[in-house]
Amino acid sequence: MGRYVVRRLLQMIPVFIGATLLIFLMVNVMGDPIAGLCGDRECDPATAAQLRHEFGLDQPVWQQYATYMGNVFTGDFGTAFNGQPVTELMGTAFPVTIRLTIVAILFEIVVGIILGVLTGLRRGRPVDTGVLLLTLVVISVPTFVTGLLLQLLLGVKWGWIDPAVSSEAAFGELIVPGLVLASVSLAYVTRLTRTSIAENRRSDYVRTAIAKGLPRHRVITRHLLRNSLIPVVTFIGTDIGALMGGAIVTERIFNIHGVGYQLYQGILRQNTQTVVGFVTVLVLVFLVANLVVDLLYAVLDPRIRYA
Repeated sequence: MGRYVVRRLLQMIPVFIGATLLIFLMVNVMGDPIAGLCGDRECDPATAAQLRHEFGLDQPVWQQYATYMGNVFTGDFGTAFNGQPVTELMGTAFPVTIRLTIVAILFEIVVGIILGVLTGLRRGRPVDTGVLLLTLVVISVPTFVTGLLLQLLLGVKWGWIDPAVSSEAAFGELIVPGLVLASVSLAYVTRLTRTSIAENRRSDYVRTAIAKGLPRHRVITRHLLRNSLIPVVTFIGTDIGALMGGAIVTERIFNIHGVGYQLYQGILRQNTQTVVGFVTVLVLVFLVANLVVDLLYAVLDPRIRYA
C-alpha cells in the first residue's frame, strides 16, 4: 500500500504541471487583462506598460508560468488586479464552497444511495418506475432552472427560506442551495446504485449468503451493498471537485460568495491571477479525491490489493 501511494503521488506531479500549464495558457488568451483595469476608457501607453511590468505581464508566457509555479510552491498564488492577495480571496471563498459541497455530498450519499438500494431491490415495481422517471426529469432540467424555481417558490412565494444566502453562509442556509447543486449528481448516484444493486443481487456470493440463512439486512448491508458501492464511490469521489468548480450557477442564484463567485468575477474582469490561482487549487482537489477513491476500493472489496 505504501509503495502504491508513493507511486500515485509521483504520478500526480506531471498531471498537476500539465493541467496548470493548460489552464495558464487558456486564461492568458482570454484577452488583455490590462484593458479592464482602466474602465471604459483605453489605458494610455505609459500606464499600460507600467501595469504590465508590475504584474509581470511583459514577460514571455513560459517565464510567467515558471515564476507562477515557483511562487505556488511557497504558498504565493499572486495578487489580484485590485491589489488583494489571491490567498485572502481563497480564505474567504473556499470555506463557503466547502460547506456547500459537504451539504451536496451528504444529499448524494444519503438520499441517492437509499433510493438506489430501494429501487434496486424492487426492480420493475411501481416505486422503481417512479424513481427512474423522477431522476430522468431531474437530469433533463438544467440546474439554473431548478435553482430559480426553488428560490421563487420556497424563498419568494412561500417564504420558507431566505432568497439569498447571508455572508456567513451557515449550514442551515445552504440546505436548499446544496440540494440544487447536488440535484443532477444525486439522480446519477441513484441510477448507478440501482443498476449495481440489481446486477450484484444475482451474484453467487449473495445466493450463498441467503442459503446460509443470514438475516436479510445483513445480506444487503454486509455483502450486497458493500460490493455494489465501488462504482458509486468512484463517481462521488470525482464529483467532489466538479461540485466545487461547478458551483458558479448555484452561487450566482443564491448570492453565495464562494469559489464559483470568485471564478465568475475573475473571468468577467479578466483577472488572470485569481482564475489561475483558484483553478490550481481545484486541480489539487481533483487529484487528492481520485487518490482517496482508489484507496477506498481496498476497503470496500478485500480482494483488491495494491502492490
